[in-house]
Amino acid sequence: MAEDLTTLLAHQMAARLRAGEVTSRELAEAHLARAHATDRGLHAWLSLDDDRALAEADAADARLAAARAAGPAALDALHPLHGVPVALKDLVSVKGGQCTAGSRILEGYRAPYDAHITERLHEAGAVILGKTNMDEFAMGSSCEHSAFGPTANPWDLGRVPGGSSGGSAASVAAFQTPLSIGTDTGGSIRQPAALCGIVGMKPTYGRVSRYGIVAFASSLDQVGPFGRDVRDASALLHAVSGRDERDSTSAPIPVPEDLVRLPSSDDEAAAWLRGRRFGVPREYFVAGMDPGVEARIREAVAVLAASGASVEEVSLPHTDYGLATYYIVAPAEASANLARYDGVRFGHSVRGGEDYLADYLATRGSGFGAEVKRRIMLGTYALSAGYYDAFYLKALKVRTLIKRDFDVLFEAGFDALVAPTSPDVAFRFGDKMADPVRMYLSDACTLPVNMAGLPGISVPCGLSEGLPVGLQFIGPAWSEAALLRAARAYEGATAGADWRQVLPRDLALLEDPGIATPAERAAAPH
Repeated sequence: MAEDLTTLLAHQMAARLRAGEVTSRELAEAHLARAHATDRGLHAWLSLDDDRALAEADAADARLAAARAAGPAALDALHPLHGVPVALKDLVSVKGGQCTAGSRILEGYRAPYDAHITERLHEAGAVILGKTNMDEFAMGSSCEHSAFGPTANPWDLGRVPGGSSGGSAASVAAFQTPLSIGTDTGGSIRQPAALCGIVGMKPTYGRVSRYGIVAFASSLDQVGPFGRDVRDASALLHAVSGRDERDSTSAPIPVPEDLVRLPSSDDEAAAWLRGRRFGVPREYFVAGMDPGVEARIREAVAVLAASGASVEEVSLPHTDYGLATYYIVAPAEASANLARYDGVRFGHSVRGGEDYLADYLATRGSGFGAEVKRRIMLGTYALSAGYYDAFYLKALKVRTLIKRDFDVLFEAGFDALVAPTSPDVAFRFGDKMADPVRMYLSDACTLPVNMAGLPGISVPCGLSEGLPVGLQFIGPAWSEAALLRAARAYEGATAGADWRQVLPRDLALLEDPGIATPAERAAAPH
Protein backbone atom coordinates (compact mmCIF):
# COMPACT_ATOMS: atom_id res chain seq x y z
CA MET A 1 0.00 0.00 0.00
CA ALA A 2 1.45 3.38 -0.99
CA GLU A 3 1.87 5.66 2.01
CA ASP A 4 -0.93 8.19 2.28
CA LEU A 5 -2.86 9.80 5.10
CA THR A 6 -4.89 6.65 5.75
CA THR A 7 -1.77 4.60 6.53
CA LEU A 8 -0.73 6.85 9.41
CA LEU A 9 -1.31 5.76 12.98
CA ALA A 10 -3.56 8.02 15.05
CA HIS A 11 -0.66 9.38 17.12
CA GLN A 12 1.21 10.18 13.90
CA MET A 13 -1.87 12.05 12.65
CA ALA A 14 -2.00 13.99 15.92
CA ALA A 15 1.65 15.03 15.57
CA ARG A 16 1.13 16.24 12.00
CA LEU A 17 -2.03 18.11 12.95
CA ARG A 18 -0.19 20.00 15.68
CA ALA A 19 2.72 20.74 13.37
CA GLY A 20 0.35 22.15 10.78
CA GLU A 21 1.46 19.57 8.18
CA VAL A 22 -2.07 18.32 7.61
CA THR A 23 -5.60 19.43 8.46
CA SER A 24 -8.37 17.49 10.12
CA ARG A 25 -10.50 18.03 7.00
CA GLU A 26 -7.81 16.41 4.85
CA LEU A 27 -7.71 13.41 7.19
CA ALA A 28 -11.49 13.09 7.19
CA GLU A 29 -11.72 13.42 3.40
CA ALA A 30 -8.99 10.81 2.86
CA HIS A 31 -10.65 8.25 5.13
CA LEU A 32 -14.15 8.90 3.81
CA ALA A 33 -12.88 8.54 0.25
CA ARG A 34 -11.15 5.25 1.08
CA ALA A 35 -14.22 3.92 2.92
CA HIS A 36 -16.53 4.78 0.01
CA ALA A 37 -14.11 3.32 -2.55
CA THR A 38 -13.33 0.05 -0.77
CA ASP A 39 -16.36 -0.91 1.29
CA ARG A 40 -18.34 -2.80 -1.34
CA GLY A 41 -16.17 -5.89 -0.84
CA LEU A 42 -15.87 -5.41 2.92
CA HIS A 43 -19.23 -4.04 4.16
CA ALA A 44 -17.70 -2.68 7.34
CA TRP A 45 -20.03 0.34 7.42
CA LEU A 46 -23.78 0.70 7.86
CA SER A 47 -23.61 4.46 7.38
CA LEU A 48 -21.02 7.10 6.51
CA ASP A 49 -21.98 10.65 7.49
CA ASP A 50 -19.77 12.79 5.23
CA ASP A 51 -21.44 16.13 5.95
CA ARG A 52 -21.38 15.76 9.74
CA ALA A 53 -17.81 14.42 9.72
CA LEU A 54 -16.48 17.26 7.57
CA ALA A 55 -18.26 19.83 9.75
CA GLU A 56 -16.64 18.29 12.84
CA ALA A 57 -13.26 18.31 11.05
CA ASP A 58 -13.64 21.99 10.20
CA ALA A 59 -14.47 22.75 13.84
CA ALA A 60 -11.39 20.78 14.93
CA ASP A 61 -9.23 22.76 12.50
CA ALA A 62 -10.60 26.03 13.88
CA ARG A 63 -9.72 24.97 17.44
CA LEU A 64 -6.26 23.89 16.29
CA ALA A 65 -5.68 27.28 14.65
CA ALA A 66 -6.78 29.08 17.81
CA ALA A 67 -4.54 26.90 19.97
CA ARG A 68 -1.58 27.46 17.64
CA ALA A 69 -2.11 31.20 17.92
CA ALA A 70 -2.32 30.98 21.72
CA GLY A 71 1.02 29.20 22.03
CA PRO A 72 2.54 25.77 22.79
CA ALA A 73 0.71 25.34 26.10
CA ALA A 74 -2.70 25.68 24.41
CA LEU A 75 -1.64 23.24 21.71
CA ASP A 76 -0.45 20.71 24.28
CA ALA A 77 -3.76 21.03 26.15
CA LEU A 78 -5.67 19.56 23.20
CA HIS A 79 -6.56 15.89 23.52
CA PRO A 80 -4.35 13.50 21.47
CA LEU A 81 -7.44 12.55 19.43
CA HIS A 82 -8.24 16.14 18.46
CA GLY A 83 -9.01 16.17 14.74
CA VAL A 84 -8.51 12.40 14.35
CA PRO A 85 -11.19 10.25 12.64
CA VAL A 86 -13.09 7.62 14.66
CA ALA A 87 -15.79 5.08 13.75
CA LEU A 88 -18.62 3.99 16.05
CA LYS A 89 -20.29 0.60 16.26
CA ASP A 90 -23.93 1.05 15.24
CA LEU A 91 -25.30 0.69 18.76
CA VAL A 92 -23.81 4.00 19.97
CA SER A 93 -26.28 6.87 20.02
CA VAL A 94 -25.38 9.99 18.03
CA LYS A 95 -28.09 12.63 18.14
CA GLY A 96 -30.05 12.63 14.89
CA GLY A 97 -28.13 9.67 13.52
CA GLN A 98 -29.19 6.09 12.86
CA CYS A 99 -28.71 3.48 15.57
CA THR A 100 -29.83 0.07 14.30
CA ALA A 101 -27.77 -2.28 16.49
CA GLY A 102 -27.57 -4.38 13.32
CA SER A 103 -31.30 -5.19 13.54
CA ARG A 104 -34.32 -4.63 11.32
CA ILE A 105 -36.37 -3.90 14.40
CA LEU A 106 -34.48 -0.59 14.80
CA GLU A 107 -34.33 0.23 11.09
CA GLY A 108 -35.27 3.88 10.61
CA TYR A 109 -34.76 4.77 14.28
CA ARG A 110 -32.89 8.04 14.88
CA ALA A 111 -31.27 8.61 18.25
CA PRO A 112 -32.72 11.65 20.04
CA TYR A 113 -29.59 12.20 22.15
CA ASP A 114 -25.84 11.53 22.30
CA ALA A 115 -24.35 8.61 24.21
CA HIS A 116 -21.92 9.54 26.97
CA ILE A 117 -19.00 8.35 24.87
CA THR A 118 -20.23 10.43 21.92
CA GLU A 119 -20.16 13.49 24.18
CA ARG A 120 -16.66 12.58 25.34
CA LEU A 121 -15.42 12.17 21.77
CA HIS A 122 -16.88 15.55 20.84
CA GLU A 123 -15.14 17.11 23.85
CA ALA A 124 -11.86 15.53 22.74
CA GLY A 125 -12.32 16.96 19.25
CA ALA A 126 -12.44 13.60 17.48
CA VAL A 127 -14.18 13.38 14.11
CA ILE A 128 -16.91 10.70 13.87
CA LEU A 129 -17.02 9.25 10.35
CA GLY A 130 -20.07 7.01 10.71
CA LYS A 131 -21.44 3.73 12.03
CA THR A 132 -20.03 0.24 11.54
CA ASN A 133 -21.66 -3.12 10.92
CA MET A 134 -22.22 -5.61 13.75
CA ASP A 135 -23.94 -8.83 14.72
CA GLU A 136 -27.56 -8.07 15.57
CA PHE A 137 -27.78 -6.65 19.11
CA ALA A 138 -24.11 -7.68 19.53
CA MET A 139 -25.07 -11.37 19.55
CA GLY A 140 -22.48 -13.26 17.55
CA SER A 141 -18.82 -14.07 17.01
CA SER A 142 -18.54 -13.61 13.25
CA CYS A 143 -20.54 -10.56 12.09
CA GLU A 144 -22.66 -12.96 10.03
CA HIS A 145 -25.74 -12.21 12.14
CA SER A 146 -26.16 -8.61 11.00
CA ALA A 147 -29.61 -8.04 9.51
CA PHE A 148 -27.89 -5.94 6.84
CA GLY A 149 -25.46 -8.59 5.62
CA PRO A 150 -22.08 -9.86 6.82
CA THR A 151 -18.73 -8.09 6.99
CA ALA A 152 -15.60 -9.61 5.42
CA ASN A 153 -12.08 -9.84 6.81
CA PRO A 154 -9.51 -7.77 4.84
CA TRP A 155 -6.95 -10.53 5.33
CA ASP A 156 -9.17 -12.94 3.38
CA LEU A 157 -12.46 -11.70 1.95
CA GLY A 158 -13.91 -15.20 2.15
CA ARG A 159 -13.54 -15.23 5.92
CA VAL A 160 -15.25 -13.53 8.84
CA PRO A 161 -13.73 -10.62 10.81
CA GLY A 162 -15.03 -11.93 14.13
CA GLY A 163 -17.85 -10.39 16.09
CA SER A 164 -19.91 -8.86 17.25
CA SER A 165 -17.83 -5.72 16.55
CA GLY A 166 -16.72 -7.06 13.17
CA GLY A 167 -17.33 -3.86 11.24
CA SER A 168 -15.36 -1.76 13.70
CA ALA A 169 -12.40 -4.17 13.58
CA ALA A 170 -12.44 -4.64 9.79
CA SER A 171 -12.64 -0.89 9.10
CA VAL A 172 -9.48 -0.29 11.15
CA ALA A 173 -7.61 -3.23 9.60
CA ALA A 174 -8.56 -2.01 6.10
CA PHE A 175 -7.27 1.55 6.77
CA GLN A 176 -10.75 3.05 6.43
CA THR A 177 -10.39 4.64 9.87
CA PRO A 178 -7.48 4.75 12.32
CA LEU A 179 -9.68 4.11 15.35
CA SER A 180 -13.06 2.66 16.17
CA ILE A 181 -15.35 1.88 19.07
CA GLY A 182 -16.71 -1.57 19.84
CA THR A 183 -18.52 -3.26 22.69
CA ASP A 184 -17.48 -6.44 24.47
CA THR A 185 -20.04 -8.67 26.21
CA GLY A 186 -18.22 -11.99 25.89
CA GLY A 187 -15.22 -11.11 23.73
CA SER A 188 -16.74 -8.93 21.02
CA ILE A 189 -13.81 -6.49 20.95
CA ARG A 190 -10.89 -8.81 21.65
CA GLN A 191 -11.91 -11.68 19.35
CA PRO A 192 -12.40 -9.55 16.18
CA ALA A 193 -9.21 -7.65 17.05
CA ALA A 194 -7.36 -10.98 17.05
CA LEU A 195 -8.93 -12.16 13.78
CA CYS A 196 -8.23 -8.85 12.03
CA GLY A 197 -4.68 -8.38 13.33
CA ILE A 198 -5.23 -5.18 15.31
CA VAL A 199 -5.40 -4.06 18.97
CA GLY A 200 -8.68 -4.22 20.90
CA MET A 201 -9.39 -3.68 24.57
CA LYS A 202 -12.25 -4.49 26.93
CA PRO A 203 -11.91 -2.21 29.99
CA THR A 204 -12.95 -3.03 33.54
CA TYR A 205 -16.74 -3.14 33.87
CA GLY A 206 -17.75 0.39 34.93
CA ARG A 207 -14.74 2.19 33.44
CA VAL A 208 -16.80 3.47 30.47
CA SER A 209 -20.41 4.60 30.72
CA ARG A 210 -23.05 2.55 28.93
CA TYR A 211 -25.45 5.51 28.71
CA GLY A 212 -26.71 5.73 25.14
CA ILE A 213 -25.45 2.26 24.19
CA VAL A 214 -28.06 -0.26 23.00
CA ALA A 215 -28.02 -2.95 25.68
CA PHE A 216 -27.45 -6.68 25.22
CA ALA A 217 -26.53 -7.98 28.69
CA SER A 218 -26.26 -5.14 31.16
CA SER A 219 -23.96 -6.78 33.70
CA LEU A 220 -21.49 -7.81 30.98
CA ASP A 221 -21.49 -5.12 28.25
CA GLN A 222 -18.52 -2.76 28.16
CA VAL A 223 -17.41 -0.21 25.58
CA GLY A 224 -13.81 -0.25 24.37
CA PRO A 225 -11.35 0.84 21.66
CA PHE A 226 -9.81 -0.60 18.50
CA GLY A 227 -6.57 0.74 17.03
CA ARG A 228 -3.68 -0.40 14.88
CA ASP A 229 -1.26 -0.09 17.79
CA VAL A 230 -1.44 0.04 21.57
CA ARG A 231 -0.76 3.78 21.91
CA ASP A 232 -3.71 4.60 19.66
CA ALA A 233 -6.11 2.27 21.49
CA SER A 234 -4.95 3.69 24.82
CA ALA A 235 -5.64 7.28 23.72
CA LEU A 236 -9.15 6.34 22.59
CA LEU A 237 -9.83 4.59 25.90
CA HIS A 238 -8.68 7.74 27.71
CA ALA A 239 -11.10 9.85 25.67
CA VAL A 240 -14.22 7.80 26.44
CA SER A 241 -13.56 6.75 30.05
CA GLY A 242 -14.87 8.42 33.19
CA ARG A 243 -17.76 8.69 35.59
CA ASP A 244 -21.24 9.42 34.23
CA GLU A 245 -24.04 10.15 36.70
CA ARG A 246 -26.62 8.85 34.22
CA ASP A 247 -25.21 5.32 34.44
CA SER A 248 -25.43 3.77 37.91
CA THR A 249 -22.78 1.18 36.95
CA SER A 250 -20.27 3.86 35.92
CA ALA A 251 -17.52 3.87 38.55
CA PRO A 252 -16.39 7.08 40.30
CA ILE A 253 -12.74 6.25 39.64
CA PRO A 254 -10.34 8.77 38.04
CA VAL A 255 -9.16 8.14 34.50
CA PRO A 256 -5.41 7.37 34.57
CA GLU A 257 -3.42 10.02 32.71
CA ASP A 258 -0.86 7.29 31.97
CA LEU A 259 -3.23 6.18 29.20
CA VAL A 260 -1.84 9.01 27.04
CA ARG A 261 1.75 8.64 28.23
CA LEU A 262 2.82 5.24 26.93
CA PRO A 263 6.46 5.26 25.78
CA SER A 264 7.11 6.09 22.14
CA SER A 265 10.44 4.25 22.14
CA ASP A 266 10.21 0.50 21.52
CA ASP A 267 13.29 -0.16 23.67
CA GLU A 268 11.92 1.89 26.55
CA ALA A 269 8.57 0.10 26.25
CA ALA A 270 10.15 -3.37 26.22
CA ALA A 271 12.33 -2.56 29.24
CA TRP A 272 9.17 -2.46 31.38
CA LEU A 273 8.96 -6.25 31.17
CA ARG A 274 12.04 -6.84 33.32
CA GLY A 275 10.99 -8.24 36.69
CA ARG A 276 7.30 -8.53 35.80
CA ARG A 277 5.37 -11.68 36.65
CA PHE A 278 2.95 -13.26 34.20
CA GLY A 279 0.72 -16.31 34.55
CA VAL A 280 -0.27 -18.55 31.64
CA PRO A 281 -3.59 -20.33 32.42
CA ARG A 282 -3.43 -23.90 31.19
CA GLU A 283 -7.22 -24.06 30.74
CA TYR A 284 -7.08 -21.47 27.92
CA PHE A 285 -5.29 -23.90 25.61
CA VAL A 286 -8.58 -25.56 24.81
CA ALA A 287 -9.11 -28.87 23.04
CA GLY A 288 -9.22 -28.42 19.27
CA MET A 289 -7.18 -25.21 19.29
CA ASP A 290 -5.56 -24.39 15.97
CA PRO A 291 -1.93 -25.70 16.26
CA GLY A 292 -0.63 -22.55 14.57
CA VAL A 293 -2.43 -20.38 17.13
CA GLU A 294 -0.93 -22.33 20.02
CA ALA A 295 2.53 -22.10 18.47
CA ARG A 296 2.32 -18.31 18.11
CA ILE A 297 1.10 -17.91 21.69
CA ARG A 298 3.95 -20.07 23.02
CA GLU A 299 6.40 -17.97 20.99
CA ALA A 300 4.92 -14.76 22.42
CA VAL A 301 5.27 -16.11 25.96
CA ALA A 302 8.91 -16.93 25.17
CA VAL A 303 9.45 -13.31 24.08
CA LEU A 304 8.14 -12.09 27.44
CA ALA A 305 10.51 -14.45 29.27
CA ALA A 306 13.47 -13.47 27.06
CA SER A 307 12.75 -9.81 27.86
CA GLY A 308 13.22 -10.41 31.58
CA ALA A 309 9.72 -11.31 32.74
CA SER A 310 8.91 -14.27 34.97
CA VAL A 311 6.38 -16.59 33.31
CA GLU A 312 4.59 -19.38 35.18
CA GLU A 313 1.86 -21.84 34.24
CA VAL A 314 -1.21 -21.29 36.43
CA SER A 315 -4.73 -22.65 36.77
CA LEU A 316 -8.16 -21.04 36.62
CA PRO A 317 -10.09 -24.17 37.65
CA HIS A 318 -13.62 -22.94 36.94
CA THR A 319 -12.84 -21.84 33.37
CA ASP A 320 -14.57 -24.90 31.91
CA TYR A 321 -17.87 -23.68 33.40
CA GLY A 322 -17.51 -20.23 31.84
CA LEU A 323 -19.22 -20.96 28.54
CA ALA A 324 -22.28 -22.61 30.11
CA THR A 325 -22.55 -19.90 32.76
CA TYR A 326 -22.30 -17.12 30.20
CA TYR A 327 -25.01 -18.65 28.01
CA ILE A 328 -27.42 -18.60 30.92
CA VAL A 329 -26.62 -15.13 32.30
CA ALA A 330 -26.28 -13.26 28.99
CA PRO A 331 -29.48 -14.55 27.32
CA ALA A 332 -31.43 -14.01 30.54
CA GLU A 333 -30.41 -10.36 30.62
CA ALA A 334 -30.98 -10.06 26.87
CA SER A 335 -34.53 -11.39 27.14
CA ALA A 336 -35.30 -8.62 29.64
CA ASN A 337 -33.51 -5.84 27.71
CA LEU A 338 -35.07 -6.73 24.37
CA ALA A 339 -38.63 -6.77 25.75
CA ARG A 340 -38.79 -3.03 25.03
CA TYR A 341 -38.87 -3.62 21.26
CA ASP A 342 -42.61 -3.98 20.90
CA GLY A 343 -43.37 -1.85 17.84
CA VAL A 344 -45.08 0.83 19.92
CA ARG A 345 -42.43 3.31 21.01
CA PHE A 346 -39.76 3.22 18.28
CA GLY A 347 -38.39 1.26 15.35
CA HIS A 348 -40.02 -1.41 13.21
CA SER A 349 -43.75 -1.92 13.69
CA VAL A 350 -46.32 -4.24 12.11
CA ARG A 351 -49.93 -3.05 12.18
CA GLY A 352 -52.37 -5.45 10.62
CA GLY A 353 -55.62 -4.95 12.47
CA GLU A 354 -57.22 -4.54 15.86
CA ASP A 355 -55.46 -7.48 17.51
CA TYR A 356 -52.61 -5.89 19.45
CA LEU A 357 -51.08 -9.20 20.49
CA ALA A 358 -50.92 -10.42 16.90
CA ASP A 359 -49.26 -7.14 15.84
CA TYR A 360 -46.79 -7.44 18.73
CA LEU A 361 -45.82 -10.99 17.74
CA ALA A 362 -45.59 -10.05 14.07
CA THR A 363 -43.37 -7.07 14.90
CA ARG A 364 -40.93 -9.11 16.94
CA GLY A 365 -41.14 -12.11 14.62
CA SER A 366 -40.20 -10.10 11.54
CA GLY A 367 -37.89 -7.61 13.28
CA PHE A 368 -35.56 -9.99 15.10
CA GLY A 369 -33.15 -12.39 13.42
CA ALA A 370 -32.70 -16.08 14.21
CA GLU A 371 -29.81 -15.70 16.66
CA VAL A 372 -31.60 -13.00 18.67
CA LYS A 373 -34.75 -15.12 18.85
CA ARG A 374 -32.67 -18.09 19.98
CA ARG A 375 -31.14 -16.14 22.84
CA ILE A 376 -34.42 -14.53 23.89
CA MET A 377 -35.98 -17.98 24.16
CA LEU A 378 -32.99 -19.34 26.09
CA GLY A 379 -33.10 -16.41 28.49
CA THR A 380 -36.84 -16.48 28.99
CA TYR A 381 -36.67 -20.20 29.74
CA ALA A 382 -33.85 -19.73 32.28
CA LEU A 383 -35.87 -17.03 34.08
CA SER A 384 -39.20 -18.85 34.02
CA ALA A 385 -40.97 -20.19 37.08
CA GLY A 386 -39.41 -23.41 38.27
CA TYR A 387 -36.13 -22.87 36.39
CA TYR A 388 -34.82 -19.60 37.87
CA ASP A 389 -33.20 -21.34 40.85
CA ALA A 390 -32.01 -24.32 38.84
CA PHE A 391 -30.34 -22.31 36.08
CA TYR A 392 -30.02 -18.54 36.55
CA LEU A 393 -29.33 -18.46 40.29
CA LYS A 394 -26.85 -21.32 40.00
CA ALA A 395 -25.11 -19.54 37.12
CA LEU A 396 -24.65 -16.45 39.26
CA LYS A 397 -23.00 -18.57 41.95
CA VAL A 398 -20.62 -20.11 39.41
CA ARG A 399 -19.88 -16.62 38.10
CA THR A 400 -18.65 -15.72 41.59
CA LEU A 401 -16.34 -18.75 41.55
CA ILE A 402 -14.93 -17.73 38.17
CA LYS A 403 -14.15 -14.26 39.50
CA ARG A 404 -12.57 -15.76 42.60
CA ASP A 405 -10.16 -17.81 40.45
CA PHE A 406 -8.80 -14.58 38.98
CA ASP A 407 -8.68 -12.85 42.38
CA VAL A 408 -6.55 -15.65 43.84
CA LEU A 409 -3.90 -15.25 41.13
CA PHE A 410 -3.77 -11.48 41.30
CA GLU A 411 -3.57 -11.59 45.09
CA ALA A 412 -0.61 -13.94 44.63
CA GLY A 413 1.30 -11.16 42.90
CA PHE A 414 0.87 -11.75 39.17
CA ASP A 415 1.00 -8.54 37.14
CA ALA A 416 -1.17 -10.03 34.39
CA LEU A 417 -2.28 -13.27 32.81
CA VAL A 418 -1.31 -14.14 29.23
CA ALA A 419 -3.48 -16.34 27.03
CA PRO A 420 -4.78 -16.87 23.51
CA THR A 421 -7.53 -14.46 22.48
CA SER A 422 -9.22 -16.90 20.11
CA PRO A 423 -8.62 -20.63 19.69
CA ASP A 424 -8.83 -20.21 15.88
CA VAL A 425 -7.81 -17.81 13.16
CA ALA A 426 -10.56 -16.25 11.03
CA PHE A 427 -12.88 -18.96 9.69
CA ARG A 428 -14.74 -19.07 6.41
CA PHE A 429 -18.25 -17.71 5.94
CA GLY A 430 -20.82 -20.32 6.89
CA ASP A 431 -18.40 -22.69 8.63
CA LYS A 432 -20.08 -22.36 12.02
CA MET A 433 -23.52 -20.95 11.20
CA ALA A 434 -25.20 -24.35 11.28
CA ASP A 435 -23.79 -25.20 14.70
CA PRO A 436 -24.46 -22.47 17.29
CA VAL A 437 -22.51 -24.27 20.04
CA ARG A 438 -19.42 -24.46 17.83
CA MET A 439 -19.82 -20.73 17.15
CA TYR A 440 -20.16 -20.02 20.87
CA LEU A 441 -16.85 -21.83 21.50
CA SER A 442 -15.11 -19.04 19.56
CA ASP A 443 -15.38 -16.95 22.74
CA ALA A 444 -14.14 -19.63 25.14
CA CYS A 445 -10.93 -17.68 25.87
CA THR A 446 -12.56 -14.29 26.31
CA LEU A 447 -15.91 -14.61 28.07
CA PRO A 448 -14.55 -15.55 31.56
CA VAL A 449 -13.02 -12.06 31.66
CA ASN A 450 -16.47 -10.53 31.16
CA MET A 451 -17.96 -12.80 33.81
CA ALA A 452 -15.36 -11.44 36.26
CA GLY A 453 -15.69 -7.80 35.10
CA LEU A 454 -11.93 -7.55 34.44
CA PRO A 455 -9.97 -5.70 31.74
CA GLY A 456 -8.43 -7.59 28.83
CA ILE A 457 -6.55 -6.57 25.71
CA SER A 458 -5.73 -8.44 22.50
CA VAL A 459 -2.60 -7.59 20.53
CA PRO A 460 -1.27 -9.19 17.33
CA CYS A 461 1.42 -11.84 17.94
CA GLY A 462 2.07 -13.34 14.52
CA LEU A 463 0.43 -15.29 11.73
CA SER A 464 -0.87 -18.83 11.30
CA GLU A 465 -1.33 -19.90 7.68
CA GLY A 466 -1.06 -16.23 6.72
CA LEU A 467 -3.85 -15.11 9.09
CA PRO A 468 -3.49 -13.06 12.30
CA VAL A 469 -3.24 -14.53 15.79
CA GLY A 470 -4.09 -12.53 18.92
CA LEU A 471 -2.34 -12.58 22.31
CA GLN A 472 -4.52 -11.65 25.28
CA PHE A 473 -3.36 -9.88 28.44
CA ILE A 474 -5.78 -10.00 31.40
CA GLY A 475 -5.34 -7.83 34.49
CA PRO A 476 -7.01 -7.10 37.83
CA ALA A 477 -9.84 -4.57 38.01
CA TRP A 478 -8.88 -0.96 37.20
CA SER A 479 -5.44 -1.98 35.91
CA GLU A 480 -5.93 -0.63 32.39
CA ALA A 481 -2.82 1.58 32.54
CA ALA A 482 -0.57 -1.32 33.60
CA LEU A 483 -2.23 -3.70 31.14
CA LEU A 484 -1.72 -1.29 28.26
CA ARG A 485 1.89 -0.83 29.39
CA ALA A 486 2.35 -4.63 29.24
CA ALA A 487 0.81 -4.76 25.76
CA ARG A 488 2.98 -1.84 24.62
CA ALA A 489 6.03 -3.61 26.08
CA TYR A 490 5.30 -6.75 24.04
CA GLU A 491 4.74 -4.54 21.01
CA GLY A 492 8.15 -2.96 21.60
CA ALA A 493 9.88 -6.30 22.15
CA THR A 494 8.58 -7.58 18.79
CA ALA A 495 8.88 -4.33 16.84
CA GLY A 496 11.41 -5.85 14.44
CA ALA A 497 9.47 -9.06 13.76
CA ASP A 498 8.92 -9.80 10.06
CA TRP A 499 5.21 -10.50 10.59
CA ARG A 500 4.67 -6.91 11.73
CA GLN A 501 5.44 -5.74 8.21
CA VAL A 502 2.73 -7.91 6.61
CA LEU A 503 -0.42 -6.07 5.51
CA PRO A 504 -3.86 -7.68 5.15
CA ARG A 505 -3.44 -9.69 1.98
CA ASP A 506 -6.76 -8.84 0.29
CA LEU A 507 -6.48 -5.05 0.59
CA ALA A 508 -5.76 -4.66 -3.12
CA LEU A 509 -8.90 -6.60 -4.05
CA LEU A 510 -11.02 -4.02 -2.25
CA GLU A 511 -10.04 -1.45 -4.88
CA ASP A 512 -12.05 -3.33 -7.53
CA PRO A 513 -15.43 -1.54 -7.91
CA GLY A 514 -17.00 -4.72 -9.30
CA ILE A 515 -15.94 -6.99 -6.46
CA ALA A 516 -18.52 -9.35 -4.96
CA THR A 517 -20.09 -8.22 -1.71
CA PRO A 518 -19.62 -10.30 1.46
CA ALA A 519 -23.26 -11.37 1.24
CA GLU A 520 -22.72 -12.64 -2.31
CA ARG A 521 -19.50 -14.34 -1.28
CA ALA A 522 -21.12 -15.98 1.75
CA ALA A 523 -23.97 -17.30 -0.42
CA ALA A 524 -21.63 -18.84 -2.99
CA PRO A 525 -20.57 -22.48 -2.54
CA HIS A 526 -17.11 -22.89 -1.02
